Amino acid sequence: MSEVIHDAQHEFWRPPAVAQREAAAASGTPVMVEACDGCNTEFMVGARFCYVCGAARQMQASAIPVPSWTRYLEFQHIKQAIGLPVASLIAFLFGLGCLLAAVAVGFIYAIQNFADFQAIQFWRIQWLLAAVAAFVAGILLKRSGSEPE
Repeated sequence: MSEVIHDAQHEFWRPPAVAQREAAAASGTPVMVEACDGCNTEFMVGARFCYVCGAARQMQASAIPVPSWTRYLEFQHIKQAIGLPVASLIAFLFGLGCLLAAVAVGFIYAIQNFADFQAIQFWRIQWLLAAVAAFVAGILLKRSGSEPE
């Protein structure tokens, strides 16, 4: 059994991140395992605090840079910019999608005869009615006289 343990001088409770951190510092390579600065204990996956000493985990910046304009695509920023509650905003976005679908029907389908023309106009009417219903639902779901959520 003693031949299985290669590094017996360390106690069993010593965190594995300490040895990796020391080896990485000596070789100059980046450390893949995050460890607590206070007690050198390896953090559990997704933990915000050290489970041994309770110190807060220092969040590192993501490796992939995110352009600043993408924050305008986040739902919370759209909600604040338009000033609608969540239900009204969802109905509004659904209505915009229906309007785009009504316009796209004309670009996607080609008219060969009068029956095709009638079918395309019928589809456009359906999409436009769905957009009107979504906008009316958004208006009805909007809370009057209260602050947006």
